[in-house]
Amino acid sequence: MGFVSVLVCLVVLSFSCTPSYGFDPLDPQANITIKWDLLLSTGSSDTVKVTILNFQKYRHIEAPGWKLGWDWKGKEAISSIFGAEATQQGDCSRFKGQELPHCCDKHPVVIDLLPGAPYNTRFQNCCKGGVLSSMTQDTSMYAASFQIATVGSTAANYSDFAMPENFTLGLPGYTCGQPVEVQPTRIPVDGGRRWTQVLRTWNAVCGYSSFLASPSPKCCVSLSAFYDSRIVDCSTCSCGCQGQPGSKCIKDGETPALLQQKHDPNEEPPPLVRCTDHMCPIQIHWHVKESYRQYWRVKMTIRNWNIIKNYSQWNMVVLHPNLKNITTVFSFSYASLNEFRTTNDSGMFWGIKYYNDMLLQEGHSGNVQSEMLLAKEPGFSFGGGWAFPRRILFNGDECVMPQPDDYPRLPNASPPLSFASSFPLLSFFSTLLFLLLFC
Repeated sequence: MGFVSVLVCLVVLSFSCTPSYGFDPLDPQANITIKWDLLLSTGSSDTVKVTILNFQKYRHIEAPGWKLGWDWKGKEAISSIFGAEATQQGDCSRFKGQELPHCCDKHPVVIDLLPGAPYNTRFQNCCKGGVLSSMTQDTSMYAASFQIATVGSTAANYSDFAMPENFTLGLPGYTCGQPVEVQPTRIPVDGGRRWTQVLRTWNAVCGYSSFLASPSPKCCVSLSAFYDSRIVDCSTCSCGCQGQPGSKCIKDGETPALLQQKHDPNEEPPPLVRCTDHMCPIQIHWHVKESYRQYWRVKMTIRNWNIIKNYSQWNMVVLHPNLKNITTVFSFSYASLNEFRTTNDSGMFWGIKYYNDMLLQEGHSGNVQSEMLLAKEPGFSFGGGWAFPRRILFNGDECVMPQPDDYPRLPNASPPLSFASSFPLLSFFSTLLFLLLFC
């Protein structure tokens, strides 16, 4: 009886404990790193460069962007800042003088400047509105940085600097660890002929978990093929069910009240979707279009059902065993995610800049499309659902796939006979055997 009680307790704990991070086998080293470089320390004031680096292959940060927060250990305040700004000034009554510090909060929250910021407020890698690209899409946009000067420190010198703690990104699904001191950052000068280094450097690593980001999926997949007249739609209630608490949708012809209200531009409003059976903000359709002698053709359509959002810099990750044989991709950009491994079965698609890199809202006209050609390898077959992807992710979130039994089938394919369906056939052969033996 005691063993059973312990087992029950372990099961309950396993379901009640929610992980604060998620391991991604497609991108094992994925993280966002906050780098804190101490440039100058005079005892009473410090100058710090803060850099945010998105080391994720396919997950990016959309507008309204990151909101970096931390906790000061002492009574520090941000006296000035370049390349960003704090959302609140806070209570600066303890400071005297005509010019008060930029932010006196013990828990400051700093946001990026907009692209049109004045030049005298800028800093290198700033002014993107908090947007960070993934490593695959745009390596020139994956980093952001700003510089702050602080006052109120009680450290005698830089060796006593009190590093802030409890970093946050202000993004759903991201959890940051405590900062760890690393080797000081080296900076090239004079065209790389000389190197200088900062006084001290800390890194705080932030990981992503889709379970923390959203309690329900954000996308679903539908399927079709030229050899089957059926369209396998997204599974019912993939992202929610109509009528359930917390599930809201807008019927055709209705105008959502949310569009008539003002909302904070620094906060992303929750999804508001058109009423569908699947209730997903994003639907991806995979259509096996044609078969040639040496190639086969696929059409991909991404449709936006979210009424209040445009998806900028979107991307889609596909796992399919034939991706290593891609020959041509039309109107999408493509990159393999594991081209240096033994199995090249995963790839990333994204839009072409200024052409279809933004998925506009919404409905049947709010979509982007592409087609691709794949070479047929020895043993190629459309049977068994092989032509369809095993997994699809949109903006780094897993999409709900249809049930395998519902996949389109070849005309000559049929499900295996069950015992009930084969019983009449068994009776016929039994009767025939009886007649041969006894007649």
